[in-house]
Amino acid sequence: LLISLRPQPPSMPKPNSTSVAEFLFEGFSSFGWQHRLGLFVVFLTLYLLTLSGNAVILTIIRLDRHLHTPMYFFLSMLSISETCYTVAIIPCMLSGLLSPHQTISLQGCATQLFFYLTFGINNCFLLTAMGYDRYMAICNPLRYSVIMGKEACIQLATGSLGIGLSMAIVQVTSVFGLPFCDAFIISHFFCDVRPLLKLACTDITINEIINFFVSICVLVVPMGLVFISYVLIISTILKIASAEGRKKAFATCASHLIVVIIHYGCASIIYLKPKSQSSLGQDRLISVTYTVITPLLNPVVYSLRNQDVKDALCRAMGRKPLSSQ
Repeated sequence: LLISLRPQPPSMPKPNSTSVAEFLFEGFSSFGWQHRLGLFVVFLTLYLLTLSGNAVILTIIRLDRHLHTPMYFFLSMLSISETCYTVAIIPCMLSGLLSPHQTISLQGCATQLFFYLTFGINNCFLLTAMGYDRYMAICNPLRYSVIMGKEACIQLATGSLGIGLSMAIVQVTSVFGLPFCDAFIISHFFCDVRPLLKLACTDITINEIINFFVSICVLVVPMGLVFISYVLIISTILKIASAEGRKKAFATCASHLIVVIIHYGCASIIYLKPKSQSSLGQDRLISVTYTVITPLLNPVVYSLRNQDVKDALCRAMGRKPLSSQ
């Protein structure tokens, strides 16, 4: 009798519960079908623009020899990574808008989370590599071509992907090593770490520590490195004698800086915000911005603000480059 009345340890699953084999996305199920249809049209349009914009950037960089530089090598890697990132999330979200009671298997959820984290973290470190490239180009122009050679660029790109893969494996293993019992409704439109941890029927203190550590490694560290790079870049630009020279030097960094601020800003709000201040509705809105709108900014910003890309587009269409007009 004493044994049967002994309380269950916190690490054990709840009694009289069944193991979850699939999850149900809450997504936008609280919206009426007219609103869901409107969101479907908007998100599908943004998704197609993102895919076509990244495809154009990749094609232009591939075909135009003027863009065969480290800066545009990293931009092409970022375009590929952003495309893979959106493919992992947005088709599932679009399907959920048309069919609000959409389920996903445990294995499918783990797979989606793995690719989401891999390419999301890869994007963070690619932006850091691009910041380092701009630092070398402006602060060490005489050594730039030697330091930022083809081999160094490939190593930075593969290192970014390697960090993304390793961190994703750590997160997916830790999350899906937990028991999921009665709760199976994910308060999100895709499988993410925090909504999944809320469904676990065991103590998640260790998982929250792991999640915090990973967030620091993939957000705070890259942001710190980019910040240091731009402090040094701006101090160097301010020492340039001519106003035209300062304007030209800053123009080469402006597009990257805009993308960095928006990308890290949204990611920090989602993953570094204290748990006590977490609102599911607010987190979902920010996640929509981060997963749908932010990937579109990469091709848009680099197409509209970057003179080299605009000139390459003109050459591809058989027109005279704008800079020479």
